[in-house]
Amino acid sequence: MRVFISGDIEGCTGIVNWSKAGSPSSKHYDWPFARRMYTHDINAAIRGAKAAGAKHVVVKDSHNYCDNLLVDELEPGSELITGAGNSFDGMMHGIDSSFDCAMLVGYHSMAGTPNGMLDHALVGGLHRFWLNGVEAGEIAVSAACAGAYGVPLVLVSSDQAGCEEASAAIPEVRTYATKTSLGRFIAHLKHPSETGPGIERAAREAATSYKDIPPYVTEGPVTMRLQFRESHEAELAASLPQVERVDGYTVEWRGADFLEANRLAQVVYDLSIKARVLDG
Repeated sequence: MRVFISGDIEGCTGIVNWSKAGSPSSKHYDWPFARRMYTHDINAAIRGAKAAGAKHVVVKDSHNYCDNLLVDELEPGSELITGAGNSFDGMMHGIDSSFDCAMLVGYHSMAGTPNGMLDHALVGGLHRFWLNGVEAGEIAVSAACAGAYGVPLVLVSSDQAGCEEASAAIPEVRTYATKTSLGRFIAHLKHPSETGPGIERAAREAATSYKDIPPYVTEGPVTMRLQFRESHEAELAASLPQVERVDGYTVEWRGADFLEANRLAQVVYDLSIKARVLDG
């Protein structure tokens, strides 16, 4: 069995604010703690996948600049995709049809989710995102990317809001909540000694039953719509000939299928980052 794991930080054990869920800078002084907890949760999923019979586990670090996981502390026998650039499948870069199932560890709920821990839309600066007219977040987009390769999403770990979002999109998916969010920056946390075995157990059960879960497929043609927080980000994104500016903050584009639309999305995201730099 081959298992693909995509990881994020916001939904991991012990994370409740941006001082942790950030990057190595003075603004994010608690980032080393987040790295340890991120690695802790990913390792639990790896152990669960192996207990179910996985012989090949590939992990994609998908938070921020994608250089967070402590590779020397990862479970032996796993492989890691890390670093930024040339990620045409975004948070699922590296997945293909050879994998039997996919897991999302430490993900968060979409922007605007009530009591969603650190909720936001895909990458910094984005406000809202729609997939074929339905508002979506990183969970649905990653599930759809896996589904485009025929790979079922079998597990999501997150806070309780992210788990509920995953179950609403894919009723068969297994979930594990590392915490119960009481607001965007406050949560009732489970101890790492509980979340580790909990994620491991959920991953084992999910991987064991992967054949019972259908891939989450978004039929083409696919339309993606994105609303920025600042108008100059929409302005720069609309310089691409395939991208239409809907209003001052919103752009839209289409693809023949999900993968084509999602690969253009990665370029739009990169342009939005450049626009924020230009804004100082």
